[in-house]
Amino acid sequence: MNLTQIRRSLLAGALALPMLAVTVPAMAQQAHKAQGEKYKIYLSMSYIGNDWQAEATNMVKAMAKTPALKDRVNLEIQVAGTNAQKQIQQINAMIQAGADAIVVYPISPTALNQVIKRACSKNIKVFAYDAEVTEPCAYNVHMDQTEAGTAMGEWLARKLDGKGNVVMITGVPGTSVDKLRTEGAKAVFAKYPGIKVIGEAPGMWSQAVARTELSKLVAVHGWDKIDGLWMQVGCYTADSMQIEAGHDAARLLPCAGEGSNGGRIQMLPAATQVDGASGTYAPMNAPRFSYASPPYSGALALKLAVEALDGKDVPKLTVLPLPKITNETVKLCKGGTWKEMHEGCNVFVPAIVKNPGWFASIYSDQTEGLGLDAALNGEPDPQ
Repeated sequence: MNLTQIRRSLLAGALALPMLAVTVPAMAQQAHKAQGEKYKIYLSMSYIGNDWQAEATNMVKAMAKTPALKDRVNLEIQVAGTNAQKQIQQINAMIQAGADAIVVYPISPTALNQVIKRACSKNIKVFAYDAEVTEPCAYNVHMDQTEAGTAMGEWLARKLDGKGNVVMITGVPGTSVDKLRTEGAKAVFAKYPGIKVIGEAPGMWSQAVARTELSKLVAVHGWDKIDGLWMQVGCYTADSMQIEAGHDAARLLPCAGEGSNGGRIQMLPAATQVDGASGTYAPMNAPRFSYASPPYSGALALKLAVEALDGKDVPKLTVLPLPKITNETVKLCKGGTWKEMHEGCNVFVPAIVKNPGWFASIYSDQTEGLGLDAALNGEPDPQ
């Protein structure tokens, strides 16, 4: 071999090294699968102080127990709270522990980017659900949050004939979800000179916090000065507060808000017979637009993470359809299996779902087998 041939051989070897570095982790995952070993997948939670997060966690657990995944996934869950630095530390530990994939509810769209990039460099699949992250190597699974805020605002503006005083109860400050929803609604209200936002407060996506903050606003303005409500969470509570104040159930304020089970029960015609209904957790034909950030998003993210690990082509962005339930489309479920929801029902009897703040938009055609028991107890439908 002459000097030129030696140089060419060395250059070819050098060029092959980066390719080898990239493919070794992928080959390890393939060997993982070939040997029948389970994928090690972590769920990284941030904020958990509301019903939505509890449901989302249960649905991730249920997905891991479905026939398709129960013998393929080891799921571990960690909670960081609202501290971005703690979530970063936990994800670093997941990387060190040999994670194959990380499913994450991020406390910030940008704060986790560096640690996510590090995970990707180790060939770890990172899927953010509901709230987004901006690191390009990550996958995002969420609905269009701007569309949610816009749709709520448009319904309320039309219901008020383009004029009136509106109170806004927003979500968890600092999250992309809250920011985009609120911006979407305010952009709509800006098109209607007759609509005035007279009060705004963060409700933390909690019925209890919404009650506290709305009580403060009502103390300042009085119910008689409010014409409509825009609430990321809290319409059920707002109607309950009006009833408690002695208002006629037939004259409740229109509310654009979350898909809580209590709120949707209130939307049903007042004469509807519902097992377990009582007090304000009962049908009253409440004027309502019920959107939802679907709690199944984490479960779908887990399913997609396994597909990505298996080498399937998974898009970096999965946009979920926005549920838009009105008084005309609300429909009572008798039991709550995935099959029954597939046939169109979207609210559950209080005798089964005892917490009115529980979120009802748990159905997806992509999460077959995850019905009411998944969201309540972390278990898939019986086979």
